Amino acid sequence: MNMMEKKTNASGRLRIVNVVGARPNFIKIAALMAEYKKHPEIDSVLVHTGQHYDVKMSQSLFEQLQIPDPDINLEVGGGSHAVQTAEVMKRFEPVVLKYEADVVLVVGDVNSTLACALVAAKLGIKVAHVEAGLRSFDRTMPEEINRLLTDRISDYLFVSEAAGLENLRNEGIPKENVFYVGNVMIDTLLRFRELAAKSDIHRRLSLDGADYAVLTLHRPSSVDDPGAFRRILTALEAIQRSMPIMFPVHPRTRQRIDSFNLGPRFASAPGIRLVEPIGYLDFMRLMADARLVLSDSGGIQEETCVLGVPCITLRENTERPITVEVGTNTLVGTCPERILSAFKQVLGNSQVMRRVPDLWDGHAAERIVRTLLELRRL
Repeated sequence: MNMMEKKTNASGRLRIVNVVGARPNFIKIAALMAEYKKHPEIDSVLVHTGQHYDVKMSQSLFEQLQIPDPDINLEVGGGSHAVQTAEVMKRFEPVVLKYEADVVLVVGDVNSTLACALVAAKLGIKVAHVEAGLRSFDRTMPEEINRLLTDRISDYLFVSEAAGLENLRNEGIPKENVFYVGNVMIDTLLRFRELAAKSDIHRRLSLDGADYAVLTLHRPSSVDDPGAFRRILTALEAIQRSMPIMFPVHPRTRQRIDSFNLGPRFASAPGIRLVEPIGYLDFMRLMADARLVLSDSGGIQEETCVLGVPCITLRENTERPITVEVGTNTLVGTCPERILSAFKQVLGNSQVMRRVPDLWDGHAAERIVRTLLELRRL
């Protein structure tokens, strides 16, 4: 048979080929893989593209989040956006045909998300996009391009917050294709929150119970631009005089520290503690007990929202506006004065005014799976 021809799944079960490629994907897919186990009428296949190939950022997450070993690892590795996207497409096409997928389910907004959605759409296979409709309205972000294009070719769009519904409506996506289900990342956080609370990360980092901040940086707008990175570091140098900053360093961020010769500045700021990337459970415990979090991550904006920890987002925009609306998240960009102003405001508030967003209740995966089963019966 010509490999370009789509086989028909003869098993009688709904066969879902699930795609993950990077750390945020793993956290989201964990909730769905757990839910699939409750449904014998579903045959789920897990494909890891290998977009994130560092063992500390991949294998440990699978183990901690109780995600089954991938059925297939495409082992794509690094490269430019074009190279990585093309390589995923080349390697994914024969896999999705082999497994006779009824639905290809993609999560988030990484290169693997778009690449696998494109392959499925061109083969006439239904595409389900989890976390659809998020928009930063900043097309300099590679993730924004991935989101826009994935949503345009998806058949089933699963939305995590109300802004996503409005965005998709404004873009002309048929409402019958859009489903407001909540946030699968929060499903995982709530499922593992009690276990994370038992982590001994505080002992290992010699935190003595005093206030501390947590920092993550990885986006090109933060770390690939030496001017932006230096501006952020100027604010961090001031903050670390008030409290220690725990900084698990992303591998590419560490490369930028070296290439921009920022090592001496970090060395002269002993309150900024550079540590190796840490696992999900340890990081959840570290964030949950922090006085505040500084980050350029999208998922961390959501997690701190539910944990009730103030988040200072080192970006000019966010695709997750609900976190700002409910009061846990402040956008400051990379301006040192704005970062320090937000920091002082956090210190002046004894409590974070917040409410948990609608449907961030730990049951998003359940609603997604139920919807997919109902759609198959139509």
